[in-house]
Amino acid sequence: MQTIDLRSDTTTRPTEVMYRAMREAELGDDGYHDDPTVNRLEEVAAARLGKEAAVFVPSGTAANLTAILTHGRRGGEVLAEAQAHILRSEMGGMAALAGLFHRALPGTRGQLDLETLAEAISPAMKPNRIPTAMVGLETSHNAHSGAVLPLAHIREVAKLAHDQGVPLHIDGARVFNAQIASGVPAKEIVADADSVSFCLSKGLSAPVGSLLCGSAAFIERARGFRRMIGGVMRQSGVLAAAGLVALDQMVDRLADDHRNARRLAELVHAIDPRLTDPKAAETNIVMVDLPAGSTEAWLAALGEAGLRCNSPRKGRLRFVTHRHIDASAVELAAERFGKVYRRMVN
Repeated sequence: MQTIDLRSDTTTRPTEVMYRAMREAELGDDGYHDDPTVNRLEEVAAARLGKEAAVFVPSGTAANLTAILTHGRRGGEVLAEAQAHILRSEMGGMAALAGLFHRALPGTRGQLDLETLAEAISPAMKPNRIPTAMVGLETSHNAHSGAVLPLAHIREVAKLAHDQGVPLHIDGARVFNAQIASGVPAKEIVADADSVSFCLSKGLSAPVGSLLCGSAAFIERARGFRRMIGGVMRQSGVLAAAGLVALDQMVDRLADDHRNARRLAELVHAIDPRLTDPKAAETNIVMVDLPAGSTEAWLAALGEAGLRCNSPRKGRLRFVTHRHIDASAVELAAERFGKVYRRMVN
């Protein structure tokens, strides 16, 4: 029985074109900023996101941590939506390594409550308040079924932050999913942000790597923090070559993943409407709320049935579509899920 792996779009493997580009890549030492393939990737990435410069790093977490270190004023506070990836899944790096606190703010599908944000921002140290070091947004939003933040909301958050002299960072790990879903170019989505990160190794199918983009001065400073956290990868043009192919060839096909996610959500909804809302599947992530049984038991039963997913929290499963999951795999996944559902619920 062939396993259908819906744990994450990070499981995507390079295309044959990527493998060829990696074999043929011109290399240097990125520690000295003279790997021509990395330099080209950084130029292309900056242009695609409408920023002056970019720096290549190993992962999305490394990109976000580098941004936090570069923006942050030690002892300050990072404000972000309560379910943001930088708060849930990045191992407390902002506290352990950047010396920053965080405050989890309420929101709706990743959108911050603007009144709460306005009250929370403190541009300077006060007798009973620490200064705000950075405001963070995430689009598409992993924990909220890949929700896409409205452009107007991003602009409102940016204005609130900038009016107080506070930088805005966008965790755009899947910003090209947001572009495809909204029809708004990525550079327009992040135009009001001081920095943005995005991943090559998720739906874009490159094997490794993320980019952090911002002003030339910001990126020059970020390069120092990249070295501090061990993010210089030397002859990394081997990886950057795949990233160039990803940006050139893999963005538009994300629409296929979105269609497949919506279809999967519809099929699971048909099994039991309590499980998921198809309208929430804006991009390539489907969240399923379990009606009964332990999360661990569901994961084990689904694994035995040849269906792999993960659990972001107790009582919830996450399914992520990607280029190795076609329409027939979606139908089979739903069929396998239905069999497990009937066994677990009845």
